[in-house]
Amino acid sequence: MDNIYLFMLIAITVLAVFDIIVGVSNDAINFLNSAIGSKVLSMRTIMIVASLGIFIGAVFSSGMMEVARKGIFVPAQFEFGEIMLIFMAVMITDILLLDFFNTLGLPTSTTVSIVFNLLGAAVVMALIKISTNDAQTFADLTTYINKDKALTIIGGILLSVFIAFTVGAIVQWVSRLIFTFNYENKIKNFGIIFSGAALTAITYFIFLKGLKGTPYYKELKGILEGNEIFIIIGGFGFWTLVSFIFEKLAKKTSLLIVIAIGTFGLALAFSGNDLVNFIGVPMAAYHSYEAWIAGGMDSSMSMAVLEKKVPAEPLLLFIAGTIMVLTLWFSKKAKTVAETELSLSRQGATHEKFQPNALSRAVVKGSSTLSKYLGAIVPQSLQKKIGDSFYKPEVLLNKDQSIDAPAFDMIRASVNLMVAGVLIAIATSMKLPLSTTYVTFMVAMGTSLADRAWGAESAVYRVAGVLNVIGGWFGTAIGAFIAAGTVVFLINMNKEVMIPILLLITAYLLYRNYRSHKTKSSKTADEDSLTETGSRSVQGVIHESASNISNVVKRGNTIYTNAVKGLAKQDLSLLKKNKKQVAKLSSEVDSLRDNIFYFIKNLDETSLRASNFYINILGYLQDMTQSLEYISKVSHKHINNNHKSLKFSQIKELKEIDDALEALFNDTKDAFDSRSFEQIGDILSRKKEMFDLVTSKIVKQVARTRTEESSPKNTTLYFSLLLETKDLLTATMNLLEEYYSSFDSDVEPATITEVDE
Repeated sequence: MDNIYLFMLIAITVLAVFDIIVGVSNDAINFLNSAIGSKVLSMRTIMIVASLGIFIGAVFSSGMMEVARKGIFVPAQFEFGEIMLIFMAVMITDILLLDFFNTLGLPTSTTVSIVFNLLGAAVVMALIKISTNDAQTFADLTTYINKDKALTIIGGILLSVFIAFTVGAIVQWVSRLIFTFNYENKIKNFGIIFSGAALTAITYFIFLKGLKGTPYYKELKGILEGNEIFIIIGGFGFWTLVSFIFEKLAKKTSLLIVIAIGTFGLALAFSGNDLVNFIGVPMAAYHSYEAWIAGGMDSSMSMAVLEKKVPAEPLLLFIAGTIMVLTLWFSKKAKTVAETELSLSRQGATHEKFQPNALSRAVVKGSSTLSKYLGAIVPQSLQKKIGDSFYKPEVLLNKDQSIDAPAFDMIRASVNLMVAGVLIAIATSMKLPLSTTYVTFMVAMGTSLADRAWGAESAVYRVAGVLNVIGGWFGTAIGAFIAAGTVVFLINMNKEVMIPILLLITAYLLYRNYRSHKTKSSKTADEDSLTETGSRSVQGVIHESASNISNVVKRGNTIYTNAVKGLAKQDLSLLKKNKKQVAKLSSEVDSLRDNIFYFIKNLDETSLRASNFYINILGYLQDMTQSLEYISKVSHKHINNNHKSLKFSQIKELKEIDDALEALFNDTKDAFDSRSFEQIGDILSRKKEMFDLVTSKIVKQVARTRTEESSPKNTTLYFSLLLETKDLLTATMNLLEEYYSSFDSDVEPATITEVDE
């Protein structure tokens, strides 16, 4: 290529556009979740308010651009060609890393990503330079890296996790102590004062402190400095008055203003702090290219020019702000990432996204023990008074209903926005690229803990989720450092060849992740998936559960057949797929059992017998899935371990049993699909015939083992399959008998009721 560096600049610019898209998709949770979780504003209103905040924040962000240019490495130590390789590697790895986390639906830090990408690429490039210079050793690495500034940035990011969590928990605890969960009456009396204080904090720290990071501060410096106390008092009076007028005119709580302006302020703070993560490197590359052209296009020229301050680029900032807003409106991945934080901070029960681990159990046990010791110190009267403030009125919602309900109330939403916005604005005023993700996420987790959202029923899952997310943050740092270093090393080998190859790989991976996420998010519920019953009577439960029985029987039939087929053909891929199918079925049955509490609570007092029926049915379904799970597991294990295949006679006998089971299951499915429950009696009459068939195969295998069988593994597998098949039949017949007897005893009363109606 005649001008490889122009091509690189264009590529970096295009990558910057996609970097903004994937970055905002991840960071949207930072300023949207509090408003979305409280559900007091329409989604359209939230998006409009946040969009305005992003536009204004983009203008405020120019003071942060210095971080990408000279915050991590010393520009004077690198030549133009080397700097461009660093920037190219950073943009490629940053976009792929962020898109990876978006696809997983995990919030990560765009700040940590860009900082460690720059650090990794700069360190490897410095090592390459040192290796070609006989006068330098590894000890000279510190002359290339802005060690003090880099450590300050990294330390600030890590410290923000602790500070955000602690401050969020303390402010929320005090707020809840004052207002309680029954805050409607107290809000009428003290709401305007709370709103005035919250809005004053948001105004002062975000708008005034945030101005310090912009070139516009000089014009206002004389007015603002020395008058802070008057600004705070005046702001409190102004916002208290606005809150009072709003409540009188709109007849609604002033917390709506706090949430709206807090969302606006947090979006502004996010844009002002995080825009550098997306366009700081491209702008630095552009300025480097300008200096290279002016310097006679000498690729070995020193990049000391980057250490000078450069004027803001209002047009570029405006374009970047526009892309951020469009991404906010149209990104589906942003919604996926948002679900993670909302699920971890939700006040009520929900479908937990994370499974507990040893560390989360240890944290919960340790916290419980500490709580008991503290409880022994604090007087009982004070404990009771505090407990009354945290008493939550019982609203019975099952896990599906809780998803549609607000995740938390307006008090917590206001605290989330106020505390996160203030902390981010303080860091921005100090020109520290604080991780907005770390701050907003940890504030949300701190307020959740203080609000006792992590109760005994959910703590171990929520803590596991938080630990998973934090672990992902460390993974971001390590992955960014290694990936950027690797990419810059590859590009340095032959930039004309490696850059096009890496760009094609990047495009392919982005497209693949896009398709994967689109398929996953657009996937509707499987027609054979199990559903929770909402009926309050025995007859209602009988009819609503029929579809679940039909689906389990249909899927069980397929799983059993595939196990036999996989053993016959020694098809490991089929058996592996079978294991996943039965695991999914087992998970759905477990989910139904998890809903028993809500099912019983919602029953009519006159229909309590339905609970016994439903519990028994779920027990038999679980027995069936456990048998299928075992059959699938041992079949896969046998083939996966390359043991001898079953004999032809054994396969033939298993196929005979499979055919008989298929006929039984198909008849059962037809009976439940058509709700012709009287047909169950005919199916039950075949019970002895089915058991005799399996028993006869067991007797044959005993005879074979004594005379001709030579493989202990085959014998063990075959007996295991037959015995588990008997258990599967037992569970199926028990379920049918339960259904038949319950339907038979209730059919007449149901008919009489229908006639009376």
